[in-house]
Amino acid sequence: MIPQTFAYRKARTIDEALALLREHGDEAKVLAGGHSLIPLMKLRLSTPELLIDIGGIRELTEIRERDGRLELGALVTHRTIEFSELLRQKCPVLPEAAAQIGDPQVRNKGTIGGSLAHADPAADYPAVVLALDAEIEATGPDGRRTIPARDFFQGLFTTALRPGELLTRVRVPVMPPRSGAAYLKFPNPASRYAVVGVAAFVKLAPDDTCAEVRIGITGAAAAAFRATEAEKRLVGKTVDERTLAAALEDMVDPDDLLSDLAASAEYRAHLCHVLARRALRQAFERARG
Repeated sequence: MIPQTFAYRKARTIDEALALLREHGDEAKVLAGGHSLIPLMKLRLSTPELLIDIGGIRELTEIRERDGRLELGALVTHRTIEFSELLRQKCPVLPEAAAQIGDPQVRNKGTIGGSLAHADPAADYPAVVLALDAEIEATGPDGRRTIPARDFFQGLFTTALRPGELLTRVRVPVMPPRSGAAYLKFPNPASRYAVVGVAAFVKLAPDDTCAEVRIGITGAAAAAFRATEAEKRLVGKTVDERTLAAALEDMVDPDDLLSDLAASAEYRAHLCHVLARRALRQAFERARG
């Protein structure tokens, strides 16, 4: 398929990209890695009159540690995350998730900012940023603002980004002592997207009970979400098969889940339960060291 004719501009700075968005409004689309946008354009499901290429904005390609948090620029690629020594030491679940995305071609070009802003319901990062309680920085006409990950994903391909805003950075906490996280997914064998993916974070109290628990789920519904009721049931408990079974019982309602050629809603509910149990057990073991 061939895309509809479009104009192309390469932005060298965030301000230049924002100015182009302000000038062209809904007629423009932002191009980062392009792995989601270009196929949509080829199918003419997206027909922008202008592509704003932000791939040359160097300040958005950095990973750095600042004030107890890890800051990833929106243009950091999946491959960079997968092999980042800083992330492997301070937040290893992010490289763990990045290594499961697509194939080497996708990981070399796709970006964390593009993935989160696109908000594909089967993408991997949404579950992870929810479990890590990450913050997402948006920059727009009114300056910068911070959006908690729990408020970011609002529906099918829909986020809390406002018109004219760019997702510029993602901030995740450095993993604290006696904490662990894990990401597991059941992948579609063709696309490697998550039929269901579950990320779990556990922080232990001195007596080895759960002081904090967060469970992020992707692939199962129209948008990634937290399993908050299951989280509440695990706080103050020791992770074992009995407590996991009790906490995860009815953790999702099949009526709220997707049903398609990849899996029925009932099967997705089963996958949520199985993967959450495994991810929590792995996170708990990592927290214990």
